[in-house]
Amino acid sequence: MSARDACDACLRRALLVALLATRIAGLLDRPRSRVAGLLGLPEEALLAAVAGPQADGVLEALEGIDLRAKRRSFEQAQVAAVCRHSSAYPPLLEDLADAPAVLFVAGRRRRLGRLRDEPAVAIVGTRNPSPYGREVAHTLGRGLGAARVPVVSGLALGIDATAHRGCLAGAGMPVAVLACGPDVVYPRRHRALHRDVCEHGLVLSELPPGTRPFRWSFPARNRIMAGLAQLTVVVEAADPSGSLITSDFARDLNRAVAAVPGHVTARVARGTNGLLRDGAVPVTGPADVLDELFGAGMRTVPPADERAPPEPGDPLLRRVLEAAERHQLVAAVAADARISIAAARAALGRLESEGYLARRDLGGWERTLGVRDDAAYPGDP
Repeated sequence: MSARDACDACLRRALLVALLATRIAGLLDRPRSRVAGLLGLPEEALLAAVAGPQADGVLEALEGIDLRAKRRSFEQAQVAAVCRHSSAYPPLLEDLADAPAVLFVAGRRRRLGRLRDEPAVAIVGTRNPSPYGREVAHTLGRGLGAARVPVVSGLALGIDATAHRGCLAGAGMPVAVLACGPDVVYPRRHRALHRDVCEHGLVLSELPPGTRPFRWSFPARNRIMAGLAQLTVVVEAADPSGSLITSDFARDLNRAVAAVPGHVTARVARGTNGLLRDGAVPVTGPADVLDELFGAGMRTVPPADERAPPEPGDPLLRRVLEAAERHQLVAAVAADARISIAAARAALGRLESEGYLARRDLGGWERTLGVRDDAAYPGDP
């Protein structure tokens, strides 16, 4: 993998942002600081705004960087550097007023071309989703992946990671945009997921390899997610939330925003229901997204992906699962399944932990698609 697509001027700009990262964090932490458009400032103005009287020292450090050695270090990290002058740079990103000078790319770099040739969808949402939100995110990711639509998200806990996993399950192309270097796994529990996204898709960042995440770099990466996608889908989001920041960026770019309807009493649905109230496209499944992207019926989810919910292998668990769909009380489930109440409680617990059932807020259970939580991903610590 070569890192020689980034010209010296763009690479210098990217390394300047990395040098200023800690100072940007300090600026953002100041009360009433105004940082809108900060990353779009020319070099001199950026240095003055962020480094102030220490600007000369930062500039001296920048001048001392050996760009050839940097490129070698990127190659050793198996990371490519693609600048705005490269034909591989995703053209939709150029609509951003503060588009990254360089995208650092881990994974299957040749698939960057898919972001030029195919409309991508960003799927975002809360880090603490409900079972319903997790199921919808997985279903959307899997269906869009199967329909050959790149799925963009942030590899974060909750909806982001679930959408990536769904895309992988649909043999699609996941695109993870990170708030740290593309070789840095954050959160650490997503080590196996990061590996799988690299193997089948792309991990992107405007920060060079080895850079840790900062508070400011999360909303900054949200603009990149919105910039890469023709459509941003918010699955579950409180109000305010980082996911709504992504939808705001999408609207600023005149891109479509969609939202999944949620329970009107649920905190994690306030943001999405608010988006729907304000005119976002309602989404109930991948078919709605495909219709919005390509026109009604122009592209469909492959039939093989339209499968029934999975069944547990244990016959006892299957009986309890069927009973739980018919009854709300444990005693009624036990009687229907012809087992003791204690055995029913144990079976329901297993079904819930394995992702076959989710508790309803008002009692009883609802069937899910076997989508387990973040800690259950194979290979993750």
